Amino acid sequence: MVEQPYLSVIVPCYNESENLRRGVLQEMHSYLRTRPYSYEVIVSDDGSTDDSRELVSQYMEHWPQLRLLENPHGGKPSAVWYGIQAARGEIVLFTDMDQSTPIDQVALLLPLFQQGYDVVIGSRGLERENFPLYRKVGSKIFRTFRRLLLLPGISDTQCGFKAMRRAVALEVFPRLEVIRRPIQVKGWRVTAFDVELLFLTERAGYRIAEVMVEWSNRDISQGKRKSYLAESKEMASQVLRVKLNAWRGFYDRQDVS
Repeated sequence: MVEQPYLSVIVPCYNESENLRRGVLQEMHSYLRTRPYSYEVIVSDDGSTDDSRELVSQYMEHWPQLRLLENPHGGKPSAVWYGIQAARGEIVLFTDMDQSTPIDQVALLLPLFQQGYDVVIGSRGLERENFPLYRKVGSKIFRTFRRLLLLPGISDTQCGFKAMRRAVALEVFPRLEVIRRPIQVKGWRVTAFDVELLFLTERAGYRIAEVMVEWSNRDISQGKRKSYLAESKEMASQVLRVKLNAWRGFYDRQDVS
């Protein structure tokens, strides 16, 4: 009988060949194999067009706790949701493949669950290593804008290092508009689904803790076309959409349904 893991690490993956080749899975393995709790790692592939799936499959031969989900392309929240549904752990951790926040930072998050918190999120602070000045300034502007509209008590909603009780994730994730009303996604797309996720979690009465974690930009992937201006506009529009949905009673109707 397979032991039920305590921790499920969910790693969304879209064209991460370069990050995989520099050994991010080895970093996760080296750390997690020394932990006193049982775990599993789920790489939830979002329809990669490079050799990411092949690279993960090769690593699975030497790491029985590693699993690969081969999903259709739907964007990061879709990949995370597939991972949640496949997870078996009591706690699920979402972490980015580039490991800009290294896996060992989970040691700062897990103790908070013993204190009764339901969601524990990483916070990167404002002084971010290997982050260009214009992105630091843009991040501060986005943070101020978002806190004026939503989640004033949370500093950093966008850190890709978050842990939740699996039962909470299974309850809240299906309420996300991007999950309930999926749209066709082409290529890599930035998203602020984290804002809606935390908004709905707080709205449902769950306790959220925020913990400062290490962060340094380590993403070297070449298969994701990025435009800072397009990213900023997309994220701002998503925050406004969540606020408008709340004003219009969208979430009230959803709670009743």
